[in-house]
Amino acid sequence: MQSVQMALWVVVLLVALALVFDFMNGFHDAANSIATVVSTGVLKPYQAVVFAALFNVVAVFVFHLSVAATVGKGIVAPGVVDQHVVFGALIGAIVWNVLTWWYGIPSSSSHALIGGIVGAAMVRAGTAPLVASGLIKTVAFIVISPLLGFLCGSLLMVAVSWIFARSTPRRVDRLFRRAQLLSAGLYSLGHGGNDAQKTIGIIWMLLIASGLAGAADKAPPTWVIWSCYLAIGLGTMFGGWRIVKTMGQRITKLKPVGGFCAEAGGAITLFTATALGVPVSTTHTITGAIYGVGSVRNPSAVRWGLAGNIVVAWIVTIPATALIAALFCALSNRLF
Repeated sequence: MQSVQMALWVVVLLVALALVFDFMNGFHDAANSIATVVSTGVLKPYQAVVFAALFNVVAVFVFHLSVAATVGKGIVAPGVVDQHVVFGALIGAIVWNVLTWWYGIPSSSSHALIGGIVGAAMVRAGTAPLVASGLIKTVAFIVISPLLGFLCGSLLMVAVSWIFARSTPRRVDRLFRRAQLLSAGLYSLGHGGNDAQKTIGIIWMLLIASGLAGAADKAPPTWVIWSCYLAIGLGTMFGGWRIVKTMGQRITKLKPVGGFCAEAGGAITLFTATALGVPVSTTHTITGAIYGVGSVRNPSAVRWGLAGNIVVAWIVTIPATALIAALFCALSNRLF
């Protein structure tokens, strides 16, 4: 009886840790949702974070749980997952998020979590439990999502430039200040829909491993879904101000029309990935879209050198978090 109670307390603590990660995901990735709308002056920072957080939570009514299913069952085989694997994965992702937030590097919380799951699972059972199909599509979208964001952002910028070629700059600016509220809302909707589901997936994985949910269940419990969406919304409200400057101004200077095209291009990419059940990086997506817009407006004004630093962080994220997670999973096994 005592051991059962202890096991339940471990599950409760790990669920709390997962929600901390979810909160930090929103905190870390808030810049992705608000950087463009703040940098163009359409919304003040405190208005933007509340606006983005609201749409993060509203996403619970919009998207199916395809991404949660991929994270919960499609990265590693559920049979090898236990509390030690979940603990290692979450600590690896949280440590990496704190480090990249501190240095203002727009890295991926999503890939930090995926790397953590992979590293911790490999400590338990080597490479055998890794699900190739889930990993391949996740890794492929490390390249596809920023390229698709770049393509959508640049094409939208070209289309808008052509449509409003005879309009005065003042009229265009006034129109897209309003339109950017729509694009920012859609992007935040996509952000909440894709990112909250990653934490839903890992809690679902934990509940299956603990025998509190069945592996054949088609959906996780309702309380898991709502708690994850609320946690990411709260994280977004607190915001990641160190990264806002990098995303909103250091890549290229944005006007409302450019902000609209970047956010709309990012939203299209996120909606597509979520429909396909692919856990993508909102950071990769919006960065690619901003570069796409900047390349159309004025290629020489884009700080292409910064892209190298960002890409290095993207490449390093999965192996770095896998290593951290492996260490903590092994430590957890020894101590408990």
